Parts: sequence; structure tokens; C-alpha cells
Amino acid sequence: MTTVSVNEASFPSVAKEGIVLLDFWASWCAPCRAFAPVFEAAAKRHPDVVFGKIDTEAEPGLASAFEIRAIPTLMVLRDGVVLGAQPGALPGPALDALITQIKALDMTEVRRQIAAAEAR
Repeated sequence: MTTVSVNEASFPSVAKEGIVLLDFWASWCAPCRAFAPVFEAAAKRHPDVVFGKIDTEAEPGLASAFEIRAIPTLMVLRDGVVLGAQPGALPGPALDALITQIKALDMTEVRRQIAAAEAR
């Protein structure tokens, strides 16, 4: 699978189910340009994962909603739940290891922990 361009209109349909990795980037950002081929290659290795790219210049609303403070930032979602963010460019093996960890998560337990935290 290749990466998909994500904007405010497409975000709800992209992020609702499965594993979604969102690369927040900008064209002027050298580390973003260096990370782009790593992200593309991972998309080909993991066709069961959605790899979305969000241009922070074109989509400031999404960048603001996710409180993006540095780029590149990789936002991780699974089944509509934001699991975390990783600022900075990751090497391919680290990105693969992150995907393996995300796949191994028990989302029922994650939702239980979120509900417990919100109840406090």
C-alpha cells in the first residue's frame, strides 16, 4: 500500500478503524523530507496499516487539533483511539518495531484503562 494524503474532510474516514500512522510534515522541513522515503517503504511492508500524510502548512487545523509542536511527528491511532505521538524521524527498523507493538495491543484493555483514567 502507498501513503494517502489526509485532510480535515478525509480524516474521519481514514482514522476510524484499524492501525493508522499519520506523518505530520511540511515541504520546507529537511527531516520531514528525509523521513518520507522511510515512511513510504514501511507502507509497502505493512499493507494492513494505513499510512497517512498530513501537510501541516495545508492542514493547520489538524496540526492544531493534535497539538503538533515539532515536525516530523508520527501520530499513532488504532480503532479510532489515539495511542501516542513520536516526534522526529524514525529509522525503518524502529518504525517496524513500533508497528509490531501496536499490532500486539489488547484494545479492550486499552479502552478499559482509558475509561478508568477518565473516571478519576
